[in-house]
Amino acid sequence: MKNILVVVFASMCCVSCVAQEPLNSPMAFMEAHTKSNLTRTFINPQRILLKAGQIANSEALLNKGIGQADLANRDVCVLKNTSSGEKAGILIDFGRELHGGVEIVTGMWKENKPLKVRVRFGESASEAMSDIGEKGATNDHAIRDFTTLLPWLGKIQLGESGFRFVRIDLEEEDAELQLKEVSAIFTYRDIPYLGSFKSSDDRLNQIWETGAYTVHLNMQEYLWDGIKRDRLVWVGDMHPEVATINSVFGFNEVVPKSLDLSREITPLPDWMNGISTYSMWWIIIQRDWYMHHGDLNYLKKQQPYLAQLLRHLVAKIDGNKESLDGNRFLDWPSSENKAGIHAGLQAMMVLSLQTGVELSEILEDTATAAICKEAVAKLKQYTPNPNQSKQAAALMALADLMPAAQANKEVLGVDGAKDFSTFYGYYMLQAMAKAGDYQAALNNIRTYWGAMLDLGATTFWEDFNLEWLPNASRIDELVPPGKKDIHGDYGAYCYEGFRHSLCHGWASGPTAWLTEHILGIKVTAPGCKEIKITPHLEDLEFAEGTFPTPEGLVWVKHTKQADGKIKTAVKAPKGIKIIQ
Repeated sequence: MKNILVVVFASMCCVSCVAQEPLNSPMAFMEAHTKSNLTRTFINPQRILLKAGQIANSEALLNKGIGQADLANRDVCVLKNTSSGEKAGILIDFGRELHGGVEIVTGMWKENKPLKVRVRFGESASEAMSDIGEKGATNDHAIRDFTTLLPWLGKIQLGESGFRFVRIDLEEEDAELQLKEVSAIFTYRDIPYLGSFKSSDDRLNQIWETGAYTVHLNMQEYLWDGIKRDRLVWVGDMHPEVATINSVFGFNEVVPKSLDLSREITPLPDWMNGISTYSMWWIIIQRDWYMHHGDLNYLKKQQPYLAQLLRHLVAKIDGNKESLDGNRFLDWPSSENKAGIHAGLQAMMVLSLQTGVELSEILEDTATAAICKEAVAKLKQYTPNPNQSKQAAALMALADLMPAAQANKEVLGVDGAKDFSTFYGYYMLQAMAKAGDYQAALNNIRTYWGAMLDLGATTFWEDFNLEWLPNASRIDELVPPGKKDIHGDYGAYCYEGFRHSLCHGWASGPTAWLTEHILGIKVTAPGCKEIKITPHLEDLEFAEGTFPTPEGLVWVKHTKQADGKIKTAVKAPKGIKIIQ
């Protein structure tokens, strides 16, 4: 009888009432709304780096918190201000770069009222000490410097940025603030590291892991380039990120979700992110994603846009030269070398249109494949001068516009890792591998990416220049007198000083490179159905690791024998053909 009455009542209600009625159920209400794929974990401070003014019992903040205020009010950190004297403040180090905010649990001070504090997040200790406008310090993309009220005997969650350090200052005069807990809220995708790399060189092992972690932090609801600044989907920057994801995590929905967003918000003839090369990288990522995961249905969904984009690119050829409009951009360090940019764009046209041939043939679009083939033939009739740009020379070698050995001898191999960049360093390494110079590539990885680790980095940076090294301080210490601030005193273009992101996914290239060339794992058929194993140990005694495929993990181990020959062991799931 009760059910009948409910049905009769529902039929008498207006349409809007019926539509709203299910949300009266708590479960229905929750199911009706968007869920996050992200996890939040609470991280304890690892050390107190600075105490200013009157601070008592700061070590209490290092204890593991429970996220709950209580009436016992024992073992709290006390910040106290008087009408005269230095304001109380504390600088906390959470031990490594994180994405998220902070949770603050407070105690009972005398007056039952909230207190004003200033909170500053920093990727370096010095950034957390800076003022907005000082050495490029900014609130762009993420608010990392603000004042707020903390509740009396309560809890509050604040902020969302990329950070390792947090400074909290009590702003009010004649006030006492009691901090029971300060925890970092670590927001990330809780996914396993399926791929792995271990060798006889611990420095390379750490570099591999750091690149993987850098990309992992940027795998938020979409695939970002930076967790403090550039919290956006930059398609070109995605290319090394996707290579790392394929090597470490395997399939993750953040990649097609981000590729699709870029397509949907970029109607042709616009370029993705306003940059012609970024639309070209979108094409190349589609090929790489298909080769790894073999999802033909997903690729077919891209066909209408892909075919139009390829024709749009072909229309930007003048005779046998690129004539691209939009932002003519490779990466920031090469942005003033116009001749180098032209050479790089010529190579990118070849690479993307060659990829267009591959994809069009897979999709049985013979007309588009023929258009792309003809365009590539025209472009290859002209060889521009890389103008000593390592970025351009790398792309030209990869596009076969310049012999890889020549590019390596004349440009890439000059002065080691000098003039490397965090983004295009990946393609420099790829070109050096194509030239067979694996040892020099390994040395450059150790020198260039390893130098960031030596400076206290736990993620790789938006840019780095070896010329910054002399007399530079570490990012995990307060800058000693007479030393340069590696974060605040350097940087250029869009990343001057503290605006510089110290967690940029485009810098993860060595992770994918070490898997591909040292472990020697190369996917040669869609869906990883065929994998070629060709290790290059060079000065390493051994290297081993795993590689995620749609069928499961491939495991390899390479050991150098006394005679210098390499002994290889491989385990692969059924359905995967291994070629050695």
